[in-house]
Amino acid sequence: MATEQPRTTPVARVLQVCLHLLVAGLLGLAVARAAAGRGGDPAAVASAALAMAAVYAAGPFLAAVRRSRRAAALWLGLLGAAWAGLLVTTPDGVWLAFPLYFLELHLLGRRTGPAAVAGTAVAAITAYSWHQHTLSAAAAIGPALGAAVATATVLGYQALYRESEERRRLIDELTAARADAAAAHHAAGVLAERERLAREIHDTLAQSLSSIQLLLRAAQRALPERTEAAGGYVEQARQAAQDNLEEARRFVRALTPPGLDDASLPVALGRLCATTTAHSGLPVHLHVSGDPVGLPVPQEVALLRIAQSALGNTVRHAHASRAEVTLSYMEGEVALDVFDDGAGFDPAGAGAGARTAADGGPAADGGFGLPSMRARARALGGTFTVESAPGEGTALAVLLPVAAGERP
Repeated sequence: MATEQPRTTPVARVLQVCLHLLVAGLLGLAVARAAAGRGGDPAAVASAALAMAAVYAAGPFLAAVRRSRRAAALWLGLLGAAWAGLLVTTPDGVWLAFPLYFLELHLLGRRTGPAAVAGTAVAAITAYSWHQHTLSAAAAIGPALGAAVATATVLGYQALYRESEERRRLIDELTAARADAAAAHHAAGVLAERERLAREIHDTLAQSLSSIQLLLRAAQRALPERTEAAGGYVEQARQAAQDNLEEARRFVRALTPPGLDDASLPVALGRLCATTTAHSGLPVHLHVSGDPVGLPVPQEVALLRIAQSALGNTVRHAHASRAEVTLSYMEGEVALDVFDDGAGFDPAGAGAGARTAADGGPAADGGFGLPSMRARARALGGTFTVESAPGEGTALAVLLPVAAGERP
């Protein structure tokens, strides 16, 4: 048969010990008063007190009393019967009503407990009045007041315990929520870092490796008849590999691109245009308008990477005869425009980046160029636009806001 679990409030160990001592002390006092001739027959009082002590002592050792409301009620019934025997033998047994109040409220719950307390108070008043052969106000006030105090104490303690449990539950939920938020923040950081590295690799390492591949193919075609030209292509590929190695090392150190280490953005873009022309043979010209000013590192890095990606795609896919890079310094803004007169493409048909910038067909890298450049611009609060049509070339435009207070 299933037993119901008592919904009781855990009592501190010190309170349990105090309750045990109170019961033992009151039983001892009743026996002592009887032995002194002031509280009934000593033998009868001692026997009743011993019986009640035995029943009371068995309770803490019975696990069922702590687990089952039914077992607790049965034990309290036996304890009440033993207490009734003590009440019959001596009026001093009324003192034991006070610890019984706490036991009943603790073990029987909020509904049955107060009713049991009321019954115990009535029994105490009745027994005491029977011994005194009269019903007085003092005989009624004592047990009733004790019942009220015990009830208020236990119910107040239970209310405090429930509030404490509710706070503990809320703290656990808050801790779990913080842990979930930290995990989500970490996951978002990991994804953002992966996207950043993907852009860096696409705009630098992948572009340079593609150039090396083109140079080595040109060297292969020049051999064996044109060894001098092949040697030039190999030297250019070696230099590109050296630059690529510097980029890879800089990624590890999480610093700025080598091109910006000892030069301004216009100088770095000029080097990029010259290197692109030397490696591919495509004429690339740089135009700078406005008064060059120092920009925050994130803006300079983004503009240089976008230019690298755009020119790399132009070399690989556009079949252009020339390319123009324009860097414009304006009040509170900086703009970068990359134009080529190549095959062009349909931006609407390219969708969300199915074709790379300045290309004339699908990109070999799955079309990461446009999304990468657009993401760089948006990350800095700027705009990125593409204008192109088949056979009419391609123009890219990046506009970044630069507040005066942000400049070095």
